[in-house]
Amino acid sequence: MACSIQSIRQRVARYKGNTVRYRATKGRRKTEERRGVILETYPCLFTLYVESQHSKVSFSYAELLTKEVELELIKDNASTSEYL
Repeated sequence: MACSIQSIRQRVARYKGNTVRYRATKGRRKTEERRGVILETYPCLFTLYVESQHSKVSFSYAELLTKEVELELIKDNASTSEYL
């Protein structure tokens, strides 16, 4: 299935308010992996509330498309294999 920015945006908007685990590439051999809640979706980016840091982070849909950021949906404290 071909992914586009539009389809990624729709999937993220569908799971607004749900808990996700994200993995973000932060440079050479550095990754950040945390849990958060999808707070808001905007035309070019979306925001997550990071529970462990009590702060918000934002990512663009292009980062999901290029796999710089991966989102994994978490349902009832059990991780599913559904990636956004």
